[in-house]
Amino acid sequence: MRTLIKTLSATFAVALTLTSCERVAPNYAGVLMENYGKAGKEDFSIVTGKVSVAAPGTELFQVPLFDQRGEFSGAVTLKAADNTEFTARPTYSYKVIKNRAIDVVFDNKHIDKADTENGKDGFMQSLEDNILEPRIYDLIKEESRKYKTDTLMADGGSLAFEKSLEEIVRQEFQDRGLELKSFSAQLEFSDKVREKIDSRNEVNTNISVLDQQIEEQKKRNELERLKTEQALIQSQGLTKEILYKQFIDKWDGRTPLYGIAPEFLKITK
Repeated sequence: MRTLIKTLSATFAVALTLTSCERVAPNYAGVLMENYGKAGKEDFSIVTGKVSVAAPGTELFQVPLFDQRGEFSGAVTLKAADNTEFTARPTYSYKVIKNRAIDVVFDNKHIDKADTENGKDGFMQSLEDNILEPRIYDLIKEESRKYKTDTLMADGGSLAFEKSLEEIVRQEFQDRGLELKSFSAQLEFSDKVREKIDSRNEVNTNISVLDQQIEEQKKRNELERLKTEQALIQSQGLTKEILYKQFIDKWDGRTPLYGIAPEFLKITK
């Protein structure tokens, strides 16, 4: 009887050991938490292969080291500096920095793992839903307040906004142990806003054309004034006094004058 009990106990122990083991998948970083993580990061370690999780307070986190892709489930409403509303639906990709895997788990172990149907790890899905995307929303909302609508809709305006926002998000991810691979805000403006901006641009264009026409007319007026002055001078003709002066300037005062002296030399007061 005792032999049977011992055999059953050994069998149960083996079965328990087998069922209490997990294997770290390829291209994943295994982060083992022990003792419920009460001692901080000291209770977290990188593990590989088969890992026993039988002890109370022990949990294995499998952190993927390949690219992850995230997308907001719906559009988010934002406001520009001029209080105009528009929407964005950010998409992004990232990967966990390998030597920061413990930091990623330690900082986010409190979030509940999501049930996923797209093949993504539940921990990573929860990280996106509860940590990354709310933070991205806060950052994009804050950054959008620095731009006016017409600036965002001008040529290259939305691109400049996205580049600036991408660097901000990149730093945020870096601080969290993640490497941002790509980011797109995908801004959208309503037809009403587009019509308003188009109308404003048309007015500005018309004003610019008028300014050019005014400057051109000023130049034409100046040219006409100069032509009028020139015609007036020409209409006055060459007076006797002018001819006399020109003759004196060219005559050396010694060369004899033959023939009848020009009429203007007979000028008397």
